[in-house]
Amino acid sequence: ILASVSWQTTGARNEKGENVELTNENVIPTVGYAYFKSNGTFTIFSLDDAPRIQGDWSVTADGKTRTKKAKNAAGGTLFTRDVEIIVLTRQEFTYRIYPNENDRSVYLDIIHTPTTHVEPTFTFTPSQILASVSWETTSAKNNQGATVPLTNPNVINFVGYAYFKTNGSFIMVNLDDSPKLQGTWSVSADGKTRTLVALNDDNEVLFTRVVDITVLTTTEFTYRIYPNNNDRTVYFDIVHTPTDHVEP
Repeated sequence: ILASVSWQTTGARNEKGENVELTNENVIPTVGYAYFKSNGTFTIFSLDDAPRIQGDWSVTADGKTRTKKAKNAAGGTLFTRDVEIIVLTRQEFTYRIYPNENDRSVYLDIIHTPTTHVEPTFTFTPSQILASVSWETTSAKNNQGATVPLTNPNVINFVGYAYFKTNGSFIMVNLDDSPKLQGTWSVSADGKTRTLVALNDDNEVLFTRVVDITVLTTTEFTYRIYPNNNDRTVYFDIVHTPTDHVEP
């Protein structure tokens, strides 16, 4: 039944049966268009068609619980969430959320009804792609396209493991797991530059570095450095690939 209909959030009620605005702070994160596919995948968009989450879904055989496993750009699990199903027909899909999981007397029922809204294309932002993978520096190339050893004096300072968190923080360590850098990061909306703000243990800024991104996918992250910023004809591309190396 759930997969037979495209859904739009159209209402919400509290435990007293009172209507609650969709702009309510506890309700608004649940509002949007939802598309549950028969192959067990789903996409959810805000009402302005902005991508929100995607992943896998299931409903228990008794129809009482729906489970969502949200996934990032690389297919890694972001979170798993179960909700109680209150109504599930082809005319209505309503589930219950608890603002405070320790207080089951206060809840909100999130009501969805069928929609003919065409499913938008789900695309990840450059920032979401970068944060979906743990990265290891695996190679480097110069401006002539020739492979350069990672021990090259112009390259070695950029070699290591990098962990970009979804909260905007990052940690970098050397290949021997010794600490290297920590701070905050961002990627421009067009995916062309990455900015690092390195911080010390007292959260004081050590430096800010902006690099040009040449490749950013879930299988490669490459940025360009210039040994002499006044000479853009000489550069090195620092290539990173995914790693399962556990963050120290």
